Amino acid sequence: GTGADNDLYINQAVVFIEDAIQYRSINHRVDSRSLWLYRWYYSRTCQWILSLTITIILALAFIEKPSSLTVTSDVRYRLPAWNPPCGLTESIELLCFLVFVVDVSVKSYLIGWEEFWKNKWLMAYILTLIVSLTDWVVSLSFFCTENMRIRRILRPFFLLQNSSMMKKTLKSINSTLPEMASVVLLLAVHLSLFTMFAMLLFARTKDGQQDKEWVGYFRNLPDSLTSLLVLLTTANNPDVMIPAYSKNRAYSIFFILFTVLGNLFLMNLLTAIIYNQFRGYLLKSVQSSLFRRRLGIRAAFEVLSSLKDTPANAQQPYVSVGALLQVLQKVEMDSRCKQAILRSLKMCSCDQLSAAQFQKLFEELDKDAIKQHPPSPEYQSHFMQKMQFAFGHPYFGYLGNVVALANIVSICVVLVMDADKQPSERDDFFLGAINCFFILYYMLEMLLKILAMGLKRYLSYPSNRFDGLLTVILLLLEISTFAVYGFPHPGWRPEFMGLLSLWDMVRLVNMLIVFRFLRIIPNMKFMALVVTTLLDLVKNLRAFAGILVVVFYAFAITGIMLFKDAVVPLGNTSSIIFQGKMWFHGSLITFRLRLFTTYLLSVNLICRWAKIYFVAWWLISSVIWVNLFVALLLENFIHKWDRRCHREPVSDVEYQRTVELMFRDVLEEPTEEELMEKLHQHPHLQLCR
Repeated sequence: GTGADNDLYINQAVVFIEDAIQYRSINHRVDSRSLWLYRWYYSRTCQWILSLTITIILALAFIEKPSSLTVTSDVRYRLPAWNPPCGLTESIELLCFLVFVVDVSVKSYLIGWEEFWKNKWLMAYILTLIVSLTDWVVSLSFFCTENMRIRRILRPFFLLQNSSMMKKTLKSINSTLPEMASVVLLLAVHLSLFTMFAMLLFARTKDGQQDKEWVGYFRNLPDSLTSLLVLLTTANNPDVMIPAYSKNRAYSIFFILFTVLGNLFLMNLLTAIIYNQFRGYLLKSVQSSLFRRRLGIRAAFEVLSSLKDTPANAQQPYVSVGALLQVLQKVEMDSRCKQAILRSLKMCSCDQLSAAQFQKLFEELDKDAIKQHPPSPEYQSHFMQKMQFAFGHPYFGYLGNVVALANIVSICVVLVMDADKQPSERDDFFLGAINCFFILYYMLEMLLKILAMGLKRYLSYPSNRFDGLLTVILLLLEISTFAVYGFPHPGWRPEFMGLLSLWDMVRLVNMLIVFRFLRIIPNMKFMALVVTTLLDLVKNLRAFAGILVVVFYAFAITGIMLFKDAVVPLGNTSSIIFQGKMWFHGSLITFRLRLFTTYLLSVNLICRWAKIYFVAWWLISSVIWVNLFVALLLENFIHKWDRRCHREPVSDVEYQRTVELMFRDVLEEPTEEELMEKLHQHPHLQLCR
């Protein structure tokens, strides 16, 4: 009936607007049952359960055999780790797999079977689950004694497929690979040529005393190639050239040429190519996200214009304000945006909205409002007004920065003076006294600022919250120190009491004071720009970080399987590949460029073919991934720098673009023809016009 159809249109509009808010695709089923399932699937509860499941299945590697539940990763000192009994982690895995089966089933149903066969990610999702469940059954049949567990390597895929931004990032990386491959090939040619030159220059001679370079680095082709590859990372520089340089200074020319051509030219050329090819990644992604948002809003308009109360003779489609109000009551969106849209509707005197007006209302989604700072208190007393002016002035904040700098300098002086003293010779009186003075000043400064600005306005600034929190913690630590050890006095070296010794308490206070000095960053414009750029990368480039986690995880699991029990510790030897059993946690931490030399040169103890593993890790993590990060960092910084140069003064209410629309000024709005063409291609939505 008419009422049921209207309810369906209202629910469709609700879902389309929620898709626009989250930048989701609208190509899904739109019947009543599917819409209910769709909203349930994308509810916070379901998505939280899915995210928790992914976290749990990834974290299983820390407790599975070989377990990483030890305080230290050093095989000489750690106690035997707890290994869970067979069936415990497997039961948790099975529960996770069941959640993933439900996840892929719901996704497949919602997009429809025709779209399902076109979706490569869903096909790979199902294949991964089949392989993982098969491997799980095999593991139980062997009573958890098998050495190879394929499903552990596949676990990062569950994280990857759950993020649309990660998929876009991978697609962009894939488009950049041909250009990167050409430079990597040039790098391989450079490495090969210099390897041949090295084998000719440092060939074996009759005098064994003069063959240290040949013995240590260039005995054969694999060793020569490995030595120069490590030199390309500068990890064994200058060790690799010392024997030859000791013999003849002219040999340094060879190593200088290799380093200059490889590091200064080819590696930087690779960075330039990656940046040139990848710099449009954010812009393309944002353009696609903008189109999805506009398409979702237009789809909501089209279904609302199909309501039965719309006159059939209307020349142009429109949506009644009443219908939009019904939709807004059901839509899950930020309360600020909803209130802004409702205010705009009240200001609009018309009862009907055109497509342009409808789209204009929802442009509020493109802005993220920074909350308005509460007003300062109004004092009647003339004296209090002067106090408010003095302590609310920026110069009072500058004075606090100078005092904080003086505190840092005094701590440095004391640390330098006491660097070589034994704990029994150290007198903590001076450091304790100056800490007491500065902490009292910090407390007074905080109270005076609260007096001038009011508590609500003071807490509305993140820098004040940071400053105030550290000040309160410092005050509590100082009170605790006085309660346990008394007030500072000459020869203040009491015995250990309580949880921490006096020296530990003083060190903790000093570390917090040093950390508090970061308050100066907002007052230094260029430093603030750099810090905000880094914070934006941390907050907004989660997809990039997620793929990095995938790479780390995959290589760590592969290393566990390849090098488990490969090397046993001998005496006090600490250069052990992956610390004997290559525990998972240790393998994540010890993947560093500077350890590349140790691993690559020590891997001869196992198998020369194992070098492929470490070279692949170096290429993916250090060469490709670091350069990709540099490209994203440059693009983000340049964009912020341009905005800073053209920034206009703003009022007490500031609007900051979300990361998806950080390039809003250079984006192209989709035309009505593009939107309608895409809507008519919707596999499950039939428009009336």
